[in-house]
Amino acid sequence: MKKQYLFLLSLALVFSSCEKNFEVTDSGSLSGSQTTEMAEQDPGFLTSYVNGFYSWMVAYGGNHDSFGHASCLYNLDMMGLDIAINGTLNFGKYDINHDYGQYDWGRPYLFWNTYYTLIKKCNEVIDFFGEEDPDNSTLKGYLGQAYALRAFSYYYLIQIFQDTVTGEGNSSVFNPTAPAVPIVYAVRDAKTEDEKMAHSGRNTLADLCEHIEFNLAKALPLLKGYDRGTDKNQVSYEVAQGIAARYYQLTQQWDKALEAATAAQNGFDLMDEARLKSGFMEINDSEVMWGFNHNTETSTVYASFFSHLSNDSPGYGGMAIQSVHCIDYSLYSQIPDSDYRKSLFNGAEGDETAVYGGGKLPYAARKFGYDPTWCQDYIYMRKAEMILICAEAHARLKDGSTATCLAELMRQRDPSWNKSTVTLDDVLLQRRIELWGEGFEYFDLRRNGLGVDRTYQGSNHLAINQYVFPAHSASWNFQIPIQEMQNNQYITEEEQNEWISGVPAE
Repeated sequence: MKKQYLFLLSLALVFSSCEKNFEVTDSGSLSGSQTTEMAEQDPGFLTSYVNGFYSWMVAYGGNHDSFGHASCLYNLDMMGLDIAINGTLNFGKYDINHDYGQYDWGRPYLFWNTYYTLIKKCNEVIDFFGEEDPDNSTLKGYLGQAYALRAFSYYYLIQIFQDTVTGEGNSSVFNPTAPAVPIVYAVRDAKTEDEKMAHSGRNTLADLCEHIEFNLAKALPLLKGYDRGTDKNQVSYEVAQGIAARYYQLTQQWDKALEAATAAQNGFDLMDEARLKSGFMEINDSEVMWGFNHNTETSTVYASFFSHLSNDSPGYGGMAIQSVHCIDYSLYSQIPDSDYRKSLFNGAEGDETAVYGGGKLPYAARKFGYDPTWCQDYIYMRKAEMILICAEAHARLKDGSTATCLAELMRQRDPSWNKSTVTLDDVLLQRRIELWGEGFEYFDLRRNGLGVDRTYQGSNHLAINQYVFPAHSASWNFQIPIQEMQNNQYITEEEQNEWISGVPAE
């Protein structure tokens, strides 16, 4: 008989040097009062466990396109329209052509392992506590982060391993009956064996939504009084609200998305023109809500987000030894010349003054910078995203406030912008421009029931990448990885996701 989650629970995880203290040897054996007592005697005794969340999220996975959460976002972004590749292909060549979703390929395992391992770590911290929530504000914050990151992980898993909507474009509707992914509970969740078994296979999206909302409801009050200080690696109350806003956006609960995204922005300021052009690599910028503050011990150098996406670094993108990441021409052409963000990309003539070959090419991205120490920070959440969620919610609710909301962002992006009427499509276009390369396009396409067409007249996508991927095509899907299929007796072959390889346009 196959043993449920064997491959997840027996992983020999390889951590970077900053994770050397993360060793769980007695998870779940302490009561809440014992934990509080130990924390009072040694306030940092749980810190290494909590730091383990964030170290895992940037851990090197053995390949140069595997570097934690940011690599998941990067690889998924390649599947859309807005990143065009110029140059020799290696990393990303399967992703961009939707040819990496089969159960025995590495990409499904990367996604599954990244987020289920994070869930496992969250469960280990949750199980330090007894049935009652702690009174200590630090411990409350640690417990709240564990619940928030469980919600965060399932939020990504349900989108990667399921098409969450029916219909196309503005008529798309969230589909709660679609089959989703297993739920792995902590002891503290107090589920019976029958309940655990019932949720060990392919739950419905409704089941996962209930679990995500449970985690958010636990996280937010625990984090309400928690002060993370200057450590933006950690999830704060505002970041948890941002995670909630993303979830409510996905599930089309627009009133709640608006409320959460508004609360999330508290204490953050939009980048001005100078900061916008500074390389998106500094977590201490006052617009950045959450990310990872890299140092020389945690940096993965060539196996990193900036190595691939920065055309101004001596990495894969800049040196053009793999592929150069450019902006799709059809998107670039919609950015007004007065918009500061247009300067984050080369124009048709390229830029011969760039230091590295990647930065010289037409339409090459210049958004992401370079630090000679390779300690560029990873940015996971910004205030601009929260404003865009608010603007989309206003547009969906048709409450007449969309233009006023979007104006807050546009005042810092395009001084000539003065629209009094803004449509939903206007908001979605601004998402594409503002969040280019930051890991949102795949999810926006999927939740909005949209496909891509790279074959348009004037396309700057290479001929080998000029595909049409219709909305809801099985080429967007990822199959449940073979390791899980072999070791989880509660998922049958008949329940495996359909997948087809991408087919070039004729």
